Amino acid sequence: MKLSNKTQALQDLIAPAVQACNVDLWGIDFVPQGKRSLLRIYIDKANQNNTQPVMNEEGELVEGQGIGVQDCVRVTQQVGAMLDVHDPISGEYSLEVSSPGWDRPFFQLSQMPAYIGQQIALRLISAVDNRRKFQAKLIAVDLETEMIQVEVDNQQILEIDSHNIDKSNLIYQD
Repeated sequence: MKLSNKTQALQDLIAPAVQACNVDLWGIDFVPQGKRSLLRIYIDKANQNNTQPVMNEEGELVEGQGIGVQDCVRVTQQVGAMLDVHDPISGEYSLEVSSPGWDRPFFQLSQMPAYIGQQIALRLISAVDNRRKFQAKLIAVDLETEMIQVEVDNQQILEIDSHNIDKSNLIYQD
């Protein structure tokens, strides 16, 4: 789960602007596409189940829930202005801001422990058990050794080095 140097530099630049909007930076995707690149920012905030929902003048939830449209608008404006000043992306680019959603991608190993016991999709850099792509149940996350354990469909437990993970995301189950 290593970010490219460009993605890491963008994340370091963007993080303070996102935090200024009272939301958490979940992660970013930077996809250079020739003349027009894509910068996708995922934001999140903790659900505050112990508070009553609070509505603003437009009738939108502003407290007690996850990410709302207004959060995305604020982050887009804040980050957009900061990117205009620093100009870290050469050429044209599209800026997208959203919540991680039900099938949230994981950008850091530290995001995974909250989802132990749930199904995840993995794409690996190097094959483990002759497979690079699979869905599995997340069994354990060891932040010290930077390893995860997953249970694949035949109840086999695999241990995977987090540095071997190219992409991973939660699989929504209702």
